[in-house]
Amino acid sequence: MIEVAENVYHIPLFPRSMVNAYIVDGFLVDAGIRSSAPRLLQAIDRLGRHKMQGHVLTHAHPDHQGASAAICQTLNIPLWCGANDADAMEKGLFADVVVSNLIIRLQKRYWVGPPYPVQRRLQEGDHVGEFEVLDVPGHSPGHIALWRQRDGVLIAGDVVNNANLFTTQVRLSEPPASFTADIPQNRASIKKIARLRPKVVCVGHGPVLRDTAQLTALANRLPG
Repeated sequence: MIEVAENVYHIPLFPRSMVNAYIVDGFLVDAGIRSSAPRLLQAIDRLGRHKMQGHVLTHAHPDHQGASAAICQTLNIPLWCGANDADAMEKGLFADVVVSNLIIRLQKRYWVGPPYPVQRRLQEGDHVGEFEVLDVPGHSPGHIALWRQRDGVLIAGDVVNNANLFTTQVRLSEPPASFTADIPQNRASIKKIARLRPKVVCVGHGPVLRDTAQLTALANRLPG
């Protein structure tokens, strides 16, 4: 675990940061796969469990919500989620937010965590600590990002990837089409976050991005 910005801690859950979680202002953001709970709790213990106020999902895909129930139950903290992914998280209806294909079916079998009640359904303009919630749908219907304007820190989830999920090569790109519910909508979300001109972009897959001119260049290449 490393502090990548003020009160923002990066927790790589897979080698080469292929799956990430973060702690921001006392909130755990995303929770990896079902088996990620011990590593997350180890990282949380370094900061102090008493400092944890809640757990936030950028979206309810199996590689982000896998350990959510275990973390919330262990720490007795609430789960917050984007409004349009909340039903999927609460009822286990992950087909509603994930494109169906062989890889996703395997993820659902081995990675997905159990349903868990969502105490707060987040919408654009809500706050998580100092961070403002942004609606950035497309990769999933209720995907959100977290934005701290004062220093330009963006927790982007899977709106963009900073690594190829198959080769692990570092490269900023759209998320794979095979995992994205609405590609044109996600492209609009990429353009939305690029207009913010963030200085630090914390992604769900790949290393933290600091050369954020790459984000502008990616957005400019996209149609629409």
